[in-house]
Amino acid sequence: MATPTAITRKIIHLDLDAFFCAVEALHDPALQGKPFAVGGRPEHRGVIASCSYPARLFGVHSAMPTARALQLCPDLIVLPGHHHEYSSYSHRVIAHLHNLTDLIEQISIDEAFIDVSELRAPAQQIAAELQATIMREVQLPCSLGVATNKLVAKIANNVGKRSSRSGTPPMAIKVVPPGEEAAFLAPLPVNELWGVGPKTASELESLGIRTIGDLARWPEADLTARFGKHGYGLVQRARGIDDRPVSTDHEVKSISNEITFARDVADEAKLKRTLCRLSESVGRRLRRAELAGNTVKIKLRWADFTTLTRQVTLTELTDRDDDIYRNAQQLLDNHWPRGKPVRLIGVGVSNLEPPREQLHLWDSASQKGRRLQEALDQVRDRFGRDAIQRAMEVLPDQAPDDES
Repeated sequence: MATPTAITRKIIHLDLDAFFCAVEALHDPALQGKPFAVGGRPEHRGVIASCSYPARLFGVHSAMPTARALQLCPDLIVLPGHHHEYSSYSHRVIAHLHNLTDLIEQISIDEAFIDVSELRAPAQQIAAELQATIMREVQLPCSLGVATNKLVAKIANNVGKRSSRSGTPPMAIKVVPPGEEAAFLAPLPVNELWGVGPKTASELESLGIRTIGDLARWPEADLTARFGKHGYGLVQRARGIDDRPVSTDHEVKSISNEITFARDVADEAKLKRTLCRLSESVGRRLRRAELAGNTVKIKLRWADFTTLTRQVTLTELTDRDDDIYRNAQQLLDNHWPRGKPVRLIGVGVSNLEPPREQLHLWDSASQKGRRLQEALDQVRDRFGRDAIQRAMEVLPDQAPDDES
């Protein structure tokens, strides 16, 4: 009996072109062809979340400070964004993907992997028809990378999008045929690979490894000796090997919130008030997701962009604001040099799972605390977050925090 031939995987990476801006232009056609961006206000240290392709011709790009973007493009139109609309359009796009297959891994609001291995049509045809459908039904441009695995499909999409240098959406489709993965990757710079950040790229550069092909040819044993397990993974990826399936599970690993101050903050009281609000936001999101965690962490960024993260592991799971804030405050007390200006502060909870109540025979403090938290949530649901505040947040001599 003949052995069945394994199916060659067909993986598509879809990326909506300048998604936020594309949605904004749908609602205001006058923006078409103009340099504009969605982002924060320059006076509040805002950053660009998305920019139109005409804006990119001036050197504007996402994650750039808005003030710098306006220097490069003084006529840049900066919009605050309509995030509920972005979510709605994202759901519409994903719905069209489900018309092809249920093997969809959404990795962000505007990006997804699709496994179409079981479809009989050629991958190029499937990608072209999908691109046309999304443009026709949702009026959004997208680019696609196609390969036998997620790694190469993602990089193919990046390469395809870069091939368009005009002020219009690339609408690219880049296909890497089976068996040509390593050859496609070989001439690309090594930092195109997942897992190669600036530090690793610098270490590889010191060895004379500049391209992915250089990395693929390097002795595997030597890289494993130098980088450990990470070195082995680098070699595998450089050779175009990636066996990870398209995952339809979306396990939440952590929930966090952070704020960048309009001006650096060195005042301890203000930092703790901000920490309190962030803790309440994280707790609220945990309860809505019906999750709790036993690791609380804080994030601090100084004026020079140096970032510090510290965490503590609790003995029990929690989703309560006061538990989160108490531990976050302790981390701040232990790790913030008094008087050092802070640019960004954040709070997060990880190691998540469904909450479970610890029962104590004589002590009902836990139950009382939970009932109080539920009552606070009900009041805030009805009257808004500021209906009930902690005393530390409403001191009469304090001006409102200036945040972005």
